[in-house]
Amino acid sequence: MTRASTARSSLLQHPVVLAGLGALLLWGGWAPHPTAWLVPLLFIGWVPYLVMERQLTLAGARKRRVFASTYLFLVLWNALTTWWVSYAELAAGIAAVVLNALLMCLPLMAFRQTKKRLGNRLGYLSLPVFWIAFEQLHLHWDITWPWLTLGNGFAAAPQWVQWYEYTGFLGGSVWVWAMNLLIFRVLIKNEKLKIKSAAGPDADTGTRRVASDESFLIFNSQFLIPLLAIILPILLSYLMGAVYQEKGPSTEVVVVQPNVDPYVEKFEGGAKFISYDEQLTRLLSLSERHLTSQTRLVLWPETALEESYWESTIESNPKIRRIRQWLAQHPGVALLTGITTIDSYPNQEAASETARYRDDLGYYDVFNTGAYFADATAPIAFYHKSRLVPGVEKIPPLLASVISHIDLGGTVGSVGSQAERTVYPAPAPAPALRVAPVICYESIYGDFVGEYTRRGATLLSVITNDAWWHDSPGYRQLFRYGALRCIETRRDLARSANTGFTGFINQKGEVIQREPAWVPTASRATVHLNKEVTFYARFGELIGRGTQGLAVLLLLVAFWQGRRRLPARVPAA
Repeated sequence: MTRASTARSSLLQHPVVLAGLGALLLWGGWAPHPTAWLVPLLFIGWVPYLVMERQLTLAGARKRRVFASTYLFLVLWNALTTWWVSYAELAAGIAAVVLNALLMCLPLMAFRQTKKRLGNRLGYLSLPVFWIAFEQLHLHWDITWPWLTLGNGFAAAPQWVQWYEYTGFLGGSVWVWAMNLLIFRVLIKNEKLKIKSAAGPDADTGTRRVASDESFLIFNSQFLIPLLAIILPILLSYLMGAVYQEKGPSTEVVVVQPNVDPYVEKFEGGAKFISYDEQLTRLLSLSERHLTSQTRLVLWPETALEESYWESTIESNPKIRRIRQWLAQHPGVALLTGITTIDSYPNQEAASETARYRDDLGYYDVFNTGAYFADATAPIAFYHKSRLVPGVEKIPPLLASVISHIDLGGTVGSVGSQAERTVYPAPAPAPALRVAPVICYESIYGDFVGEYTRRGATLLSVITNDAWWHDSPGYRQLFRYGALRCIETRRDLARSANTGFTGFINQKGEVIQREPAWVPTASRATVHLNKEVTFYARFGELIGRGTQGLAVLLLLVAFWQGRRRLPARVPAA
């Protein structure tokens, strides 16, 4: 080997290069324009990290250097994938990248300690356990940000993961880790194996030699298991997709995209503010153009009605009366719209943890709400968004002093929420139509959405305002995530975005309609109303809860083993 090739090899094995390579490969699963052709990069995205960690361990690198290299890899992956958060505010984007990468270090540091104390075999097996246990935690605590859950990477290739109806998206995380560890193992076992030409000089003696066919066969046979571990789940998924048929009676739904810029048009005080009356006129007009005699549901986006409506007196509001008049002209049509509502409490004892106080108003909560009009006269059914965006709609107590001033797009500060899912009652003309109101960020959470189906939802509706993120990968990725929720629950999804992507996804995660972004438009489609509950929706995150239990057990065993190895104290003379 020449000095030049040795230098190139050394450069490729440098921790900084490996960290950058791993980040680029994982970013491929969340590319700006997701495509199935890039998804296989997830299967090797962690290999550079595993090689880097092994080399640093063999070199006896200090903990500080290992942590720095690990953090570099994670912060690059986060930055490449979620940089678009900075469109709302630069500080918000920096915080999302820096803090999330720091949290991701926790399972990797736990893996290193486990490998050190329990050996390589249990150490490497513990890595996916710790990581997926962390992903499960990241779905439920106050600073939840599960955007980069590894199973989300398959949103660009829903035809590969039809088995999510049994495992949920954490099943995809297991698959990613299994492949990376298998490929890493093969590479380590073959790090000295070189495939040469049929005839050439021997590296050791300089004599002419003929390459062995046996070496070539060994090389290929060792890659056979990883190859099968990729192909077989994909074949199973295609088979499931081929035999699956859309279930449930059908009905017609209209989704509306008003395309009102939240920075300058939507809110009072904006440079090009569109009056709330004009915004409502646009919503009604777009809806009207696409209605037919078969339409049973119309969806308007998140905060389509934005004037902070008091729930106790909402019926007296002129815009609500106007909506009811419109519905009276279209009997048989139900309406679900996003709206900002306020509800008050009689005293401090009755107030929630998120309640605000003003001398003239008393204790009250502001809600990001879905309001459902079953018809022109039925009482409005409210759903208060439950999964709130950290730093925007919910400020964890530990972070209140740090991020209370950061704007991630929307109302800053904790808003109210509700603990249980609400499934809207079916309107009389469509007895099978029971709508799950999923508001924006909530569509990232598999088990959360599955709970709607356990409560009888036959159709998923996502109402969102993706315009906060401008023309970025953010709204494209969020739209794709909806396909995973469809597979997990086997429900059709109707999606209304202020702008972004408005359209429909079927029970196999296939996009059946998608309107272009950044134009006022609407779309109409026939959806199926499935009432069967999938295995995943019924039992939830079995994988996540199972790995959390295993993670605790591994940590206890590793701690106990470490205590056993401590040298006995020498008594003082």
